[in-house]
Amino acid sequence: MSLWRTLVGKLWITIICLVACVLLSLGLFLLPFIDTNFTNPGAIKRLFVIASMIGFSLTTFFALFLFTKITQPMQQLIKATDSIRKGKYHTRLSLRTTDEIGELASAFNHMAEELENTIRSLNHEKEHLASVLRSMNDAVITLDGEGSVILTNPPGDQIMKSWGDLPEEEEEGLVGKGQHDRSGTLAPQPLLPLFRSVLNQEGDQSSNVHVKQGVWSVHMAPLTAESEIRGAVAVLRDVTEEVRLEKMRRDFVANVSHEIRTPLSMMQGYSEALLDGIATSPTESMELVQVIHDESLRMGRLVRDLLDLARMEAGHTDTTMRHVDFRALVERVYRKFAVRAKDNAIALNLEFRNDELYLKEANEDRLEQVLTNLLDNAFRHTPEGANITIIAGTVKRTSGLVLEVSVQDEGIGIPSEDLPYIFERFYKADKARVRGEAGGTGLGLSIVKNIIEAHHGSIHAESEVGKGTVFNLMLPVEKVQ
Repeated sequence: MSLWRTLVGKLWITIICLVACVLLSLGLFLLPFIDTNFTNPGAIKRLFVIASMIGFSLTTFFALFLFTKITQPMQQLIKATDSIRKGKYHTRLSLRTTDEIGELASAFNHMAEELENTIRSLNHEKEHLASVLRSMNDAVITLDGEGSVILTNPPGDQIMKSWGDLPEEEEEGLVGKGQHDRSGTLAPQPLLPLFRSVLNQEGDQSSNVHVKQGVWSVHMAPLTAESEIRGAVAVLRDVTEEVRLEKMRRDFVANVSHEIRTPLSMMQGYSEALLDGIATSPTESMELVQVIHDESLRMGRLVRDLLDLARMEAGHTDTTMRHVDFRALVERVYRKFAVRAKDNAIALNLEFRNDELYLKEANEDRLEQVLTNLLDNAFRHTPEGANITIIAGTVKRTSGLVLEVSVQDEGIGIPSEDLPYIFERFYKADKARVRGEAGGTGLGLSIVKNIIEAHHGSIHAESEVGKGTVFNLMLPVEKVQ
C-alpha cells in the first residue's frame, strides 16, 4: 500500500497542505500588505489576531474532516463489536475505505463471518448430539466434578424423577468445603459409589445397580479436560427383564435336571435289580417292571409338556379357532372325571348358570386340556369325602360378553405367599411334596396360563390353606380383533 493511502499519510499530507496554505498566504499577501499599510504595533496585533482566527477556523475544519474519516468509522466498529458480543453474529461493517480502517473493517467482517460459521457448526453439532441423545433408549446422565447433574436425555429425566425420592447420603469425598449447598441437582444415590470409583481410579466403571425391584446396567466413563477429570457420563440400561429371564433359564435347567434325574435314577436302580436277579418271583419282577414303566410314562409326560410349553411360548402352536359348544365340552370332561371321583370318594359337582354356553372363536382341544389340568390338580390335592365343583356361565362386561368358569376344590389350599408364583414352571407351592407321589410334572398350570392367554382370556387363583382353592377363568365369547 502506498504511503498516501494510509491514515498516517493522509494526516501528513493534511498538515503539509495546512502549513503550505499559511506560508503562501503570509508570503504572497500578508507580508507586503504589512510593510505598506501597518506602521504601528496595534495594527500588527490586529493582523495577527485575524490570522489566528483564520488558522483556528482552518484547524477546526480539518478536525471535522478527520472526525468524519477516522472517529465515525471507529464508532461503527465499536457498535458492531458490541452487537457481536450480544450474539448478533450476522453484523457486518459497510466501510469501503482503502486505509487501515478499511482493512480493519474487512478483517472484522471476515472474523464475524468465521465466528458465525463456527457458531452455526457448533449449534448443528449440538442439535445432532441432542437428537442422538433423544433417540437413545438408554438413559444418559452427565455429572460434573462435584457429582451434580448437568445434562440428561429423556430416559435420564425419567430416572431422575423415579429415583428422586431415594434417601440421599453425604458424600464428603465429592464436595469441598462450602459446596454442600449447590444449586445443581445431585446425582441419584445409587450412582454415587460408581462415580467415586471413576474419580479415584480415573477409568471406565461398569456395574449392575438394584433399585426399586429393578436392575440397571450402568457404564460410567470420566470426562477429561486438559488431562484433568471434570466429571463423568453414565449410560444406564434397564436389564430387569434380562436378569429375570436369565434366572428363569437357570432355574428351568436346574428344575428339568431335577425332574428327569429322579425317574432316571429309579429306572436305573430297578433295571439293575432285575439284571442282578434280585427279584425272586414273577410277582416281584412284575412290580419292578411296572415301576420302570410308570417312570418312563412320567418322563414322557414331562418331555411332552416341555415341548408343548416351549411351542406355546414361542407362538408356534397350531391353535385352529372355531365355534365351540362349551357346555358340551364341560359335560364331556365331567363324565371323564366322574369315574375317578367315585374311586377317590370325592363329590364332583357341575353347575351351569346359562342354558347355552358357547365361544365364537376357540380351540376345543386346548380348552379341554385346560379343564383336564385344573381338575387333575384338584383331585391330587383334595382328600376323600370333599367336594370339587365346576361352575360355568356368561356375564356382561364392559369389554363385551365373557364366559366365566370356576374350578373349586376343598383341598389343602395354597399359602398366600405362593399364589403369585403358581403359574410359573416347576414352582412348588408345597415344598415338602414329592413329585413322584403327586404324579405331576410341575408344568400344568404354566400350560393352562399360556392356553388361556392365547384365547385372549385371563386366569387367577384364590386360595386359603386348609379350605381349598378356586381357579377362575374368563374367556371372551365374541371374536377378539
